[in-house]
Amino acid sequence: MEKRCNRGGPISTEPRINDRIRVPEVRLVGPSGEQVGIVPLAKALELAQEYDLDLVEVAATARPPVCKLMDYGKFKYESAMKAREARKNQAHTVIKEMKLRPKIDPHDYDTKKGHVVRFLKQGDKVKITIMFRGREQSRPELGFRLLQRLADDVQDLGFVESSAKQDGRNMIMVLGPHKKKTEAMAEARAIADARKAERQGRTPGSVADDTEDDIEADEALDQAEDVEGDETEGDEAVEAPAAEVEQPAETAQDA
Repeated sequence: MEKRCNRGGPISTEPRINDRIRVPEVRLVGPSGEQVGIVPLAKALELAQEYDLDLVEVAATARPPVCKLMDYGKFKYESAMKAREARKNQAHTVIKEMKLRPKIDPHDYDTKKGHVVRFLKQGDKVKITIMFRGREQSRPELGFRLLQRLADDVQDLGFVESSAKQDGRNMIMVLGPHKKKTEAMAEARAIADARKAERQGRTPGSVADDTEDDIEADEALDQAEDVEGDETEGDEAVEAPAAEVEQPAETAQDA
């Protein structure tokens, strides 16, 4: 059997430049955006060589195609930087999940509440799940009281977006942040930049200068860049199902 040879490669998304342009004439745009008009391809290439620039096809479907004189390397670099800045400022819709037991220990409750506070400060929603086991299912009021207590404790940072409701063996409530994700990211970057500038003014190698505020600033910078948070002892990361989730959700399961 004859082997079939696929000579076609991947379709390039890069515009055609210089000698790769295969048309008899083009509508030429000058380096400053001025309209030169319809000129033969040879004339356009001659002008590009005269200006020490590239002839770039910017509208291939036009008749004749539109080409512009530009520094293509500089154009690609600036486009990449703009795309990087856009991704940096992009806010992802994230739902964190925190699981608790109805008869949770006070110390464990404080730890879980700390996680919820941190999530809300980051501008993320938090799904609170109360897990009932065995005879605990006959005492749903325990779950209601626990969820209400948690909502009251974090009311300065978030609000109850979805009231507590029973879902099989679990009881679920969703907390929404007062602060938008973009605002939280901007604030975290500002804090991190201020701490970084402060550290640069200190004596190099001074370990004692690393205060708790500096550590918090570094953590805030990591959060602003969508870096996963540190894992806490006895906690396990679990993905929260949600239609708008674009990142894996972080869940601390009760030990």
